[in-house]
Amino acid sequence: MCGINGIFAYHYAANQIDLEELVRTRDHMAARGPDGKGEWISNDRRVGFGHRRLSIIDLSDAGRQPMSNADGSLVVTFNGEIYNYQELRRGLEAKGYQFRSNSDTEVLLHLYGAKGEAMVHDLRGMFAFAIWDARSGDLFLARDPYGIKPLYYADDGWTFRFASQVKALMAGGMISGDVDPAGAVGFYLWGSVPEPYTTKLAIRALPAGSMMRVGRIGARQPKRYHSIAQAFCKAEVASQASDVGRSRGEEARELFREAMLSSVRHHLVADVPVGVFLSAGIDSGALVGLMRDVGHRDTRSVSITFEEFRGSEHDEGALAAEVARLYGTRHTEYVVTRGEFENDLHSILKAMDQPSIDGLNTWFVSKAAAALGLKVAISGVGGDELLGGYPSFADVPRWVRRLALPSRVPGSGPALRHGVALLERLGLRTHPKLAGLLELGGSYPGAYLLRRGLYLPWEIDPLLAPDIVREGLRRLGAFGGAELALEPSPSKPFGKVATLEAQVYMRNQLLRDTDWASMAHSVEVRTPYVDATLLAAVAPLVLSGALAGGKAALGAAPRTPLPAAITRRRKTGLSTPIADWQKRSTGLGLPPRVRSAPSAGINHPGLPWARRWALHVAHSQGM
Repeated sequence: MCGINGIFAYHYAANQIDLEELVRTRDHMAARGPDGKGEWISNDRRVGFGHRRLSIIDLSDAGRQPMSNADGSLVVTFNGEIYNYQELRRGLEAKGYQFRSNSDTEVLLHLYGAKGEAMVHDLRGMFAFAIWDARSGDLFLARDPYGIKPLYYADDGWTFRFASQVKALMAGGMISGDVDPAGAVGFYLWGSVPEPYTTKLAIRALPAGSMMRVGRIGARQPKRYHSIAQAFCKAEVASQASDVGRSRGEEARELFREAMLSSVRHHLVADVPVGVFLSAGIDSGALVGLMRDVGHRDTRSVSITFEEFRGSEHDEGALAAEVARLYGTRHTEYVVTRGEFENDLHSILKAMDQPSIDGLNTWFVSKAAAALGLKVAISGVGGDELLGGYPSFADVPRWVRRLALPSRVPGSGPALRHGVALLERLGLRTHPKLAGLLELGGSYPGAYLLRRGLYLPWEIDPLLAPDIVREGLRRLGAFGGAELALEPSPSKPFGKVATLEAQVYMRNQLLRDTDWASMAHSVEVRTPYVDATLLAAVAPLVLSGALAGGKAALGAAPRTPLPAAITRRRKTGLSTPIADWQKRSTGLGLPPRVRSAPSAGINHPGLPWARRWALHVAHSQGM
């Protein structure tokens, strides 16, 4: 896991690259790679790569980056892990390729040399990388199917720049800081910035599951090579196949268990100890059991709890410790206090690469892991998206069924909004999202925005300048871009919601927050549930109904199943006492511009904590 960056002065009249800019950008990401740093510049000084190294595979100097092949025709800078690199290496060696290191980075180089951009289809892992191909004069970039690893770029028509962080690109000093209306509005709609937008107009995210080429005439449009939506469409077809359809009961559970064991086994490949983030939930607990089943021993597990949650349903400490005892891990519980939150707040907001209302749990558990000396930890992120663990899997289809017809009545949506606004003016408080039921609830993208959204589109006016709101909503579309996630659209409700959860909430919030919050502590987080190979194997079982009660099947997947205290526990989510902290902590009031806004929906005392936190985060990020 590392920080990568680069500059390509592709236009014939562009200035040669500035080494100082390359280094400024690279070293802004020092926490992503404290074990080493490197840079490479082409002989004509028109291409340069930077790299910050967190040593996980091949700890020797032979694994240093940027890395070139023997004749210097290919150079790579790489962030992430290729879990099947040993298998790929054996295939390349059989074809005559020779290796000078034991790293997965060198496998990328030779695989590109052998297959070109088609290489991406062979990779199992989390990755963002750039390869300079001197033979063609092209820069090639690629990002993993789920978008676990970030990759951002800016292109001014003369020079192309990329990096693992938006703030790192800005630290280079050559990119405009103008706010992107789509990014700013998107943050208020979702609580995170929807890709490919960022908060900076000049910077874009390379979309997940995409690759891109930059040549002497500039950057081509990103090309998608993997689509989660398409994967669910294929899974729907596969779920009707006779072999899947006949898989029931024990047979389906065994197919699921084998797919999970394969993913866990791959995600444990490392030359350093691999720990695990453990909560009281099924997802992380099952992973610990499966880790033991594949032979992982002497596992360090880490959990966090909060002073304010002691003795409440949100206190996960006792149950996490029970799971640790069951599977024999060396367990550490880390207690977070309000004082620690206040002390860390400035560092949290500084490390937050794109504004988000989440990430605090990962910040503190990664901090605890780093204190124990861990560099790698397994996380249960993605289990709910894969197996339908969120309330949205029931709520969204139900809303669409009930509201599809009423929402088509001309004028019904605005009429309801007007009625709710009248009630507010009369002093009658309503649920903030009631006004959007008819306008949004009749379609899957709209109902999903209603379920997952932070603010509704018509609530944003007091928060940003009118021209930014207008332009941002125009570019994002009526449903904040959620409709784009369903292209192509699975036909079944489960597939639709699973696609939305994976491509909107998990990608833009959970995975991005996991990245910045863990890398701020130089900890690599691996997510076995977030794996394209696993998705292809498990989705047909879930969609066919063969794997009844997906989360129950997960709890039973380890050879020693999770106890009923875990599997039957009411889902509470990974909570933090931030609502209480906001009331009691100094420095968490609303920004002055917002305090003076005339909207009762923004200023009334019952403002939901997530909205209040979002306002503070946005202000801290200069929005």
